[in-house]
Amino acid sequence: MVTTHNLGFPRIGGKRELKQALEKYWKGQTSQSTLLDSAAKLRRAHWQQQASLDYLPVGDFSFYDQVLDTSFLLGHVPPRVAGLPGNALDNYFRVARGRSAHDQPKNCVSAGEMTKWFDTNYHYIVPEFDRDTCFSPDAAALVDQIRESKALGLTVKPVIIGPLTYLWLGKSKDGSHKIELLDDLITAYEILLDSLQSCGIEWLQMDEPALVTELDEQWQEAANIIYQRLQGRSFKIMIATYFGQLKENLSLACGLAVDGLHLDAINAKDEVEAVVAHLGETKVLSLGVINGRNIWITDLNQTLDWLEPLHQRLGGVSSQRLWLAPSCSLLHVPVDLASEQKLDPELNSWLAFAVQKLQELELLSKALNDGRSCVAVALAQNSAALQTRRNSSRVHDPQVKQALSTLNDEMAKRNSSYAVREEVQQEKLRLPRYPTTTIGSFPQTPEIRKSRRDFRAGKLSKQQYREDMKREITLCISEQEALGLDVLVHGEPERNDMVEYFGEQLKGYTSSQFGWVQSYGSRCVKPPIIFGDISRPKPMTVEWACYAQSLTKKPMKGMLTGPVTILNWSFVRDDQPRSDTCLQIALAIREEVLDLEAAGIDIIQIDEAALREGLPLRKSQWAKYLDWAIGAFCVAANGVKDETQIHTHMCYSEFNDIIESIAKMDADVITIETSRSDMTLLDVFDDFHYPNQIGPGVYDIHSPNTPTVEQIVQLIQKAQQRIPAERLWINPDCGLKTRSWEEVLPALQNMMAAREQLLINS
Repeated sequence: MVTTHNLGFPRIGGKRELKQALEKYWKGQTSQSTLLDSAAKLRRAHWQQQASLDYLPVGDFSFYDQVLDTSFLLGHVPPRVAGLPGNALDNYFRVARGRSAHDQPKNCVSAGEMTKWFDTNYHYIVPEFDRDTCFSPDAAALVDQIRESKALGLTVKPVIIGPLTYLWLGKSKDGSHKIELLDDLITAYEILLDSLQSCGIEWLQMDEPALVTELDEQWQEAANIIYQRLQGRSFKIMIATYFGQLKENLSLACGLAVDGLHLDAINAKDEVEAVVAHLGETKVLSLGVINGRNIWITDLNQTLDWLEPLHQRLGGVSSQRLWLAPSCSLLHVPVDLASEQKLDPELNSWLAFAVQKLQELELLSKALNDGRSCVAVALAQNSAALQTRRNSSRVHDPQVKQALSTLNDEMAKRNSSYAVREEVQQEKLRLPRYPTTTIGSFPQTPEIRKSRRDFRAGKLSKQQYREDMKREITLCISEQEALGLDVLVHGEPERNDMVEYFGEQLKGYTSSQFGWVQSYGSRCVKPPIIFGDISRPKPMTVEWACYAQSLTKKPMKGMLTGPVTILNWSFVRDDQPRSDTCLQIALAIREEVLDLEAAGIDIIQIDEAALREGLPLRKSQWAKYLDWAIGAFCVAANGVKDETQIHTHMCYSEFNDIIESIAKMDADVITIETSRSDMTLLDVFDDFHYPNQIGPGVYDIHSPNTPTVEQIVQLIQKAQQRIPAERLWINPDCGLKTRSWEEVLPALQNMMAAREQLLINS
């Protein structure tokens, strides 16, 4: 019989209950026991939503991030939090965000470096290694969750990140080679696994997505060593790979000393036959046949067409060698489509969130175990919905196709070289040395959110809404003037999210009510859905930028999100190449850029925070992606005159290995996250001469800690070792929407004081 399981479930709750519980706890409004009770309640609810599965995941729940959870399971805690008062959860939050609840300033520490989880918009806390790293494993937290689930009568499969991926994801802080820690790390995992033997589990899932990346011989050998050492427990081990193809690691993965292998059959469908041939006669094959990264319904009949022969080859109903699952954890999709009451019924029929994906999984299992006839009605409904989508006039717009056909190389180029532009821009803008700015957004207060919410609900007139937003913009300009910032922003009070805001105004998009997805910790985003060809019916930001500019004589930045980020942070249609969709968005943003310029906005920032995360996981495939991604940005940005200064922003991504492509974007100024990494992300400039201006972030806005003047000065001095002072900007790491005014103003005051100190010393 086919066995069904899940690699992981969204942990935030259908109405973001985890976010609310965390933020109340961090603010000191609730106790730690209340937070723990809320977490237990959420876990029970999530297990109930997965009740149809043969094996439910446990250990996939996290207060912040599963990689950080693994660090604490291994007792791998940075020395800077050792010895601080409180318990393990206090130290957990200190590593995650720089402080726990009720922490005094003396207990605040540097938060762990944060970066993207493979090619997703989920962020993880990077494990920190040095030659003195040691592990003190403690499986108590995972054991408690296993016992909690088994007390409810559930059949569960614990989930942990495997040793290979954990070590591969981490960073050496002292130049030592991570692989030297392999023996000690395996020993720590042996202790963890020994602790699980008394829990009565049948299977353990060990996530090893590193196997879909390019591993050299040393890392491949490490994988063999790891699983030779970890075999022989009372339970079976399944290795889970996802997000890509195994390629040269295929025989390695199939030959590991484990009992089962999960393959992402969405991204690696072409490898299924080879995996079956290499896997042997006894190992279980788990196939991820439901897309865990997108929200479109599965073509169930087509999936069954290729699964049925495979099922028979693996023994049919008399065998338990074939398991079915989503392609990866469902962490990356919203919880339940049933919560959506305002989506267009036709569009609704094309979509599947986490709960619906598990329902699809159940249908596939029933069809394979009992025949298609037992689910004939559901299969017919699925087929009809797919046919409607393929033929819908709402999806295909001939005018957009025509606009794409007019694209040419000249549209992606600036009129003059950067050297020429720099001179005319400085003549016009008259900016001082070390110009200061922010990345775009200012705090989203409860009052702002209430105005937007009431306006959407029809409780607030359009005129009153506009007045509310203008009042907030006026406040933002006033505060920036008082701080003495050189280039101002309007603060973006009208924007719910840097991508969703544009999705709501572009044709070919739709938005959900409760389609929340975790980005990190309590930070959730609601990706809009691209269902058809994209166009811009009217200007989207010009009114707000012009109003803000009318309040000040200082330069105002027009704030836009770039086409690649809009693409990568949306749920993207799967019926045409992503590159085509990206170019459609680029043309829409280009129209907005030109309208901002015509309205007198001299500086325009086009954020491409997601450029790096869209890279394929294998470097051999990067060139093709970067070619169309950089090209799309250039189409969006480069229609302006030389006098107009184009900025772009990137955050929380390793960009060093694509710096040459970033230079090809030819933005006049690029701002990047560097404070969490202590400016180590600027190491690339030791060997690469970046031609334009750059603003390395000096204020980690994802931590509530206030940077001191001295800390900011030290960061800028580190940046000066690699970047000429005349090309340096000073700015925070990212937008300030998630922070309060009480946090933002002292930090920006210190940033300005640091600039003054640098000017005095220069």
